Amino acid sequence: MSFKDEPDLALAGGSNKDMPGHLGHRERLRERFSQGGPDAMPDYELLELVLFRAIPRQDTKPIAKALIARFGTFGDVLAAPAARLKEVKGIGDKVVFELKLIQAASVRMARTSVLAKPALTSWSALIEYCTAAMAYDDREQFRLLFLDRKNVLIADEVQQRGTVDHTPVYPREIIKRALELSASAIILVHNHPSGDPTPSQTDIDMTRQIVEAAAKLTITVHDHIIIGRTGHTSFRALKLI
Repeated sequence: MSFKDEPDLALAGGSNKDMPGHLGHRERLRERFSQGGPDAMPDYELLELVLFRAIPRQDTKPIAKALIARFGTFGDVLAAPAARLKEVKGIGDKVVFELKLIQAASVRMARTSVLAKPALTSWSALIEYCTAAMAYDDREQFRLLFLDRKNVLIADEVQQRGTVDHTPVYPREIIKRALELSASAIILVHNHPSGDPTPSQTDIDMTRQIVEAAAKLTITVHDHIIIGRTGHTSFRALKLI
């Protein structure tokens, strides 16, 4: 593995002791990551590694710590809106690009693990994907997972995006889309930006409307999952479906 954002002083006959302070620190972080992996590093140090490419000639530790202090966790930082990220001193377009690239890559990897696979036998992977895609969003989004007769995921679509605590949902549009895709079953998913995945009475009532509408056309609603930063809730597990 080769890093090109600063000169490799070790190869030039130097050592970590000869490097400027932030360069020696970068090498030590890279060595720790290579030897122990991400689990050996707190969130702010992993974030430092991500920032190296965007900020090649500056100590990134203060910026990484400021981001964690502002947003909370590594995941929260990646998901934060660009405008809010830029409120932190030292954050510009290059940093925002790197953070959003990492976020997109993580969601894409999680999505790959569930596409074209039986959703009900890949449940943990499905939850991981929905968590990566939705848990840190600062607005509610309502996602539909469409399944064929073998419960293989054939489509994954965000039907609506709403506000911090409300998303308009239209049962007729959900059923119409299921028929267009020749889907035999649906899994409903939405997030709670508050972090608490407890269903509201509105969530419960809306789910019952969708289940009833789907049943008339022999479409099964397997579950409604609420994703929060602290975990997830399954309507089926709560016997609400």
